[in-house]
Amino acid sequence: MARPDAEEDQEKPLDPEVEKMRGKLVRFMAINLGLLLLALMVVIAAIVYKARKAPPANPPLAGDIQVPAGEPLSGDIVLPVGAKVVSQSLSGNRVSIDAELADGGRAIFVYDIAERRLIGQFAIRNK
Repeated sequence: MARPDAEEDQEKPLDPEVEKMRGKLVRFMAINLGLLLLALMVVIAAIVYKARKAPPANPPLAGDIQVPAGEPLSGDIVLPVGAKVVSQSLSGNRVSIDAELADGGRAIFVYDIAERRLIGQFAIRNK
């Protein structure tokens, strides 16, 4: 097998116009790569900023209420006179009470345990 000449192994110098175009392409790639990395850093910084400033995902639970050690949590839930509790449901720091009123109607009362106040009353009516 014949070996090519040593002169053929060496690359020939590029034409000055081609070398000028290659330089422009290398500069173009470097600038665009720098801009891409800068934009990526800005996006990551925005995500980190939003994550640190985001409000807590979960509302405070009844267990988060400050209660003196060794004492149970207590309070009054005031219902209308003559109302009878039919059922109740607890969700987080809110309790929902289904009550039968003295006039025979029904209503749902929503009470916030953490704030210790009635936050809603919903009458149940048939159409």
